[in-house]
Amino acid sequence: MAAHRKTKQRSIGGNTARTAVTIALAGAATATGFDGIGHADPQLSPTQVKAKVDKLYEEAEAATEKYNGAKEKADKAETHLDTLRDEAARRQDRLNSARDALGSMAAAQYRSGGLDPAVQLALSDDPDQYLEGAALAERVGTRQSAAVAGVRKQLREIEQLRGAAQVELTSLTSRQKELKQQKKTINGKLDAARRLLSRLTPEQRTQYAERGAAGEQQHVSRSSARGPVQAAPSGATAAAPSSRAAAAVSYAYAKLGSPYVWGATGPDAFDCSGLAQAAYRSAGLSLPRTTYAQINAGQRVSRSELRPGDLVFFYAGITHVGIYVGNGQMIHAPNPSAPVRVAPIDEMPFAGATRVV
Repeated sequence: MAAHRKTKQRSIGGNTARTAVTIALAGAATATGFDGIGHADPQLSPTQVKAKVDKLYEEAEAATEKYNGAKEKADKAETHLDTLRDEAARRQDRLNSARDALGSMAAAQYRSGGLDPAVQLALSDDPDQYLEGAALAERVGTRQSAAVAGVRKQLREIEQLRGAAQVELTSLTSRQKELKQQKKTINGKLDAARRLLSRLTPEQRTQYAERGAAGEQQHVSRSSARGPVQAAPSGATAAAPSSRAAAAVSYAYAKLGSPYVWGATGPDAFDCSGLAQAAYRSAGLSLPRTTYAQINAGQRVSRSELRPGDLVFFYAGITHVGIYVGNGQMIHAPNPSAPVRVAPIDEMPFAGATRVV
């Protein structure tokens, strides 16, 4: 069947607007163009269009995992920065109290005939001047010397905290820049995929949504709305290596039909690693955010040793993950063309598997 050429169409219309592929792409692909992809060959066949879309989704997912990793690091940097700033504020309060105490000493000294130079330095608004003159603390009495030394120590600690906060701020700024770039890459590739899909007939787009980006044969509902929650088969949970693995499998079954949204970790939408993380979070286990970290989160198992709950990974770059449910099947969040669903593990290049519990 020949592809229909639609040079300016921006979205998939008609009844197919209610399909999973339309909703996911309309929500995620917000960029207006992507270098080198914006003008597709008008002579592409439907098979060629699907192959190009598959590749774009694979590349977008690789960028999504980079985005997830950068966001995880940015979140940690922001938390650490807040901690450093809070600690600096607490230290500043203690320093102010110590300087107030020195001020009381200074007032008493002044009334008795003069103000010691070391105390003057401790009360100075110029910390560098004070630190350079710290040796003068030895010229005052024991009590004043200890007080001045305490102020000196607190000033140094505050300066160290401020320096660490500046380093963390630089790291956070770098991560935020990386996030912006990865977001641009993801949206660009998804937008290019949407433009390619818009050239297929409604029937071809529906077929693509049902079979998946890599030729999945399992039927998927044409409605984007989730149906009734599906319980995990008793065989899948019984064969799981632990109660936590069984709980993760049950969670994955309950999320069938949820939309794919890059960067999402539930409870209503997921990307591939977000689904794996959420499933095990529901079982009381914390997994890393990205596929290339999740594969190292447990014990590696061979394909022949797979049991329900094991995480299965795909592509050379470890850019996709699913939750194995038995009989050569997994539950995964494929890409914007389809919601969370059951699929055969041999639909993509198998890269390895991990048993996390």
